[in-house]
Amino acid sequence: MKKTIPWIILALVATSTGAVYLWKEKADREARQEVLSVRTAEAPPPPPPVPMGPEIHHPLPKAPAPPDLEGKPLAPLNDSDASVVGALTRVANNQALAGLIISSELVRHIVMTIDNLPRSKVATRLLPVKPPSGQFIVTNVDGNDLSVSPANARRYKSYVRLAQTLETQRLIAAYVHFYPLFQQAYEELGYPNQYFNDRVVEAIDDLLAAPDMDGNVKLVQPKVLYLFADPDLEDLSAGQKIMIRMGRENAAAIKAKLREIRRELVMEPPSMTN
Repeated sequence: MKKTIPWIILALVATSTGAVYLWKEKADREARQEVLSVRTAEAPPPPPPVPMGPEIHHPLPKAPAPPDLEGKPLAPLNDSDASVVGALTRVANNQALAGLIISSELVRHIVMTIDNLPRSKVATRLLPVKPPSGQFIVTNVDGNDLSVSPANARRYKSYVRLAQTLETQRLIAAYVHFYPLFQQAYEELGYPNQYFNDRVVEAIDDLLAAPDMDGNVKLVQPKVLYLFADPDLEDLSAGQKIMIRMGRENAAAIKAKLREIRRELVMEPPSMTN
């Protein structure tokens, strides 16, 4: 019995030592967890991601609001038709413009049309103005030799005259005043990080790059619609094809007005000077 006592004592010592070690390890672990919890609780939450604004290549010019709009708050986009139509009519100083404008959802129609002009198609139903009256006029020689008729240019004369009556600086001032609505409508199209004025300049430059056509422009009619016989012309943007269809003289007048507008919008000259 006396011989077993030392072993029992040793076993108790070993057991107690192990227990102390396990207790100490548990205590240390809990202490570390407590410190970690305190640090985690004290640490500030990560800042929310900063939303990216649109990248701007052509910032708006500084233009004072037109006297009739100065100090007036903007109407919400959905209720803006009356104020925008009124402003455009005053800029043109011509009541005939009001008869051509499609006054429902005007800002959205302007934005969608400008966005589509450098693309392949512009939907007629989205135009901010009524399309030219009458049928597209072609010359037809023996049912085979089709071309754009010079008489077709008359369908665009009223639009060209109205464009020429627009006082450019007043137009830009009204545009700057209503710009938040244009930007909102552009973002609604799916461009939250793009700047609408940049797209306006792109559309102007594309129209200025339309080729000046001399003589008859040949057409083909594979189905219902007329197409340009020259594949290079048919591959042009929708806006450039409109410039060709309206005739050289009308296109020259529109280009002159576009250059004026561009000079008021940006400082550098256009990339194309057609």
